[in-house]
Amino acid sequence: MTDRLFPRAGFLACRVVPAALGFAALAGCAAAEAPAPTPRPASTIIAPAPIPRPDPAAEARMAAEAEMSFAAWQADFRARALAMGISARLFDDAFAGVRLNPQVVKLDAFQPEFVRPIWAYLDSAVSDTRVAGGREQRTALGPLLAQIEDRHGVDRNAVLAIWGIESNFGTNRGDINVIEALATLAHQGRRRDFAEQQLIAALKIIDSAEISARAMVGSWAGAMGHTQFIPTSYADYAVDQTGDGKRNIWGDDPADALASTAAYLARFGWERGAPWGLEVTLPAGFDLLLATQSVRRDVGAWSTLGVRLPGGGALPDHGEASIILPAGASGPAFAVFKNFGVIKRYNNATSYAMAVGLLAQRIGGASAPDYAWPRDQRTLTVVEMSEVQALLNRLGHPAGVPDGIIGPNTRGAIRDFQRARGLAPDGYVSAPLLDALRAAAAG
Repeated sequence: MTDRLFPRAGFLACRVVPAALGFAALAGCAAAEAPAPTPRPASTIIAPAPIPRPDPAAEARMAAEAEMSFAAWQADFRARALAMGISARLFDDAFAGVRLNPQVVKLDAFQPEFVRPIWAYLDSAVSDTRVAGGREQRTALGPLLAQIEDRHGVDRNAVLAIWGIESNFGTNRGDINVIEALATLAHQGRRRDFAEQQLIAALKIIDSAEISARAMVGSWAGAMGHTQFIPTSYADYAVDQTGDGKRNIWGDDPADALASTAAYLARFGWERGAPWGLEVTLPAGFDLLLATQSVRRDVGAWSTLGVRLPGGGALPDHGEASIILPAGASGPAFAVFKNFGVIKRYNNATSYAMAVGLLAQRIGGASAPDYAWPRDQRTLTVVEMSEVQALLNRLGHPAGVPDGIIGPNTRGAIRDFQRARGLAPDGYVSAPLLDALRAAAAG
């Protein structure tokens, strides 16, 4: 089992992600303003290998074989779909003209060379341009947002932030047929069973007459609409805000999509008016093994341990909190509250939850925070991250399959290694950590 993390609502549209994430594409990667990648130090630059010339005959043969395999899968899936209550007429209409989509295959297989650190992701996701867009939408949709906020008890700025990150306020909703995208992923994607589950849900949505098969478009990964719901999340949480009897998250009017996002957050316990988190300072000697979202304590307990606000003030009581170090011990620390976990139900990634929280704050009028990110750190490549995992495994700290995806298993293994070696156990992947692993393996 790998450390991949997947969203529960949005099924991200790209895979260039922050190192703190695990999988993903932060929702809205397609909408984010991607900065230039961190350059590789000159001493490590390797001349690219010559690109082989394509063989047209071999490519044509492989394409034909793939289409034959896809047709066989489709016939098999049709039988299973009909056994689950999908009518033959509905299935055949939805799959008319559906073929293996090479763009989906390419995007699903894409592996970035570099993984962006959290600060680079936040620079993009919470850019001044996006903040301005959110504030414009807050003014333009004021009455609608007030209705949604009153109905579901979810802060309008949080709903706007998710909309901005997922589709740049509706300007990038995706244009790939969802049935074709999910069928391609079910045939040869990384999560075939999951894609088939989404396909069944999509067919049921079409059967409900809320959207036609041709109009059901979205991202290459099957996420749909203004706030990028996957079919099962749509089925369980989408609501009709306009009162027309349909839950239309696809059209130009964002009302149903925004209300559906609020309904989703409310379902998982959003606390209106409460913060996602606050920057804090940790005392000297603080036990970094406590700095993980799995450890939750009330504010009084953290205060007793010496956790304070940056100016030295006491932590306000917003219920239980966790302490997190998204850039390791050399970066800022945060106390995160219940709403942080609720956002992660939408997309299970620390960087995504922070982006939503920070963008919501800025849309609401807050100034940009000046966190002391360790921007001088060298960014590891995916190959180097895989090496970290392989070395951890070799040294007796199980990190799972060396795939370059840094998730909970790998972070736990890093903490174990750091603690055994007398290092700060922050669970963070860095160039110094890789050096320490190499030295331990060589010794």
